[in-house]
Amino acid sequence: MNGISDQPRKGASLVLTLLLFAYILNYLDRQILGILAGPIIADLHLRDTDFGILTGPPFAILYSVLGIPFAFLADRTSRSRVVAAALAFWSAFTGLCGTATSFWQLFMFRMGVGIGEAGGVAPSYALLADYFPPERRARALAIFSLGVPIGLALGTLIGAYIAHAVSWRAAFYTMGVIGVILAPILLIFVRDPSKHAHTDAAAPIGQVFPLLAHKPVFWLIAFAASFSSLCGYGLATWVPSVLERSFHLGLIARGQYFASLVSIGGCIGVFAGGWLADKLGALDRGWYAKLPAIAWLITAPTFAAGLMVPNLWLAWPLLLIPNALNILWLGPVITAVQHLVPRHMRATASASFLLINNLIGLGVGPVLIGHFSDVLKQSYGADSLRYAAVGCTAFYILAALLMLLCVPRLRTSWVEDSAH
Repeated sequence: MNGISDQPRKGASLVLTLLLFAYILNYLDRQILGILAGPIIADLHLRDTDFGILTGPPFAILYSVLGIPFAFLADRTSRSRVVAAALAFWSAFTGLCGTATSFWQLFMFRMGVGIGEAGGVAPSYALLADYFPPERRARALAIFSLGVPIGLALGTLIGAYIAHAVSWRAAFYTMGVIGVILAPILLIFVRDPSKHAHTDAAAPIGQVFPLLAHKPVFWLIAFAASFSSLCGYGLATWVPSVLERSFHLGLIARGQYFASLVSIGGCIGVFAGGWLADKLGALDRGWYAKLPAIAWLITAPTFAAGLMVPNLWLAWPLLLIPNALNILWLGPVITAVQHLVPRHMRATASASFLLINNLIGLGVGPVLIGHFSDVLKQSYGADSLRYAAVGCTAFYILAALLMLLCVPRLRTSWVEDSAH
């Protein structure tokens, strides 16, 4: 295709594996807070709104805003070094979360986690886009995105077991140590091929933003994904607590139940999204938008139904469907964002997308559900959180409608690898 090899670069599989491990830790460090909500709220005497703030704004604001300068630094220096340094930094602050004795201490440590994670994802996207050719790129990015469901599942399981056996603090210590150990391994074995693969200099940051800003498809994609992420982050944070309050599951039981949903459903959905995007997108670029839109239209009613049924056995298959479909978008959408700009702008373009996605999704979702849970508590008691979570699923419909508007625009805005 356009003179570009259809074979991955040498060492691509090892790079993908190591970046996947780092991404698993990224999401594991986020989700572990959700399964530990009960003991943390009790120990630090928090309201649902307080806990929603801890899982949202302090992390999301720094994670989103700093992602752009870190990505720009990665485009101009070494993306692999930026990722390794980011992993060590966020893991150290994850460990410090275990020392918190108040809301404000945990708030500050979560800000540190957000600063570190800001340097991890966008440079990883750009690295993988260089290591894998267009024909295999969506699948490679989908495999990388398996870090989301795997990290969510492991964070839930590991957090539940360690908290049950020792304490919620020990869970944070353990995850922090693992990340600090992985960082130098990633630094040694992941190489940035960009300086040897092509002669493009990194574009000035002032060139990337105007290019994206004049593409309506970028804004539509970003806001569509953001509304989906608002639901996704909010539900990932609070569904374990719904299982506790409305379904009366203990710590280990709800960890196992939730982990089974996000691991099985999430892995199927993420990989299917990448595979389908590579196949269908080669015929029509519009499929990179149609696939997520169709998935979200099915996600909303099935998530709501699964949360409202009274029986756990009936809830599981209902919840499995949306846990697969709600993150099917990762492979197609991330690939589409990579192709809205020339390749030497990819890390900065990805960070621009993540800025919007995470400010709205991660910054608003957990707080919104927590706040409405507190508002509804007087009327619905322990079930207030369940009703707040169900109400949030309406944002999936809005996300689908915005993504459908992207279909014709992607066909005309796509930048091939040979275009500079």
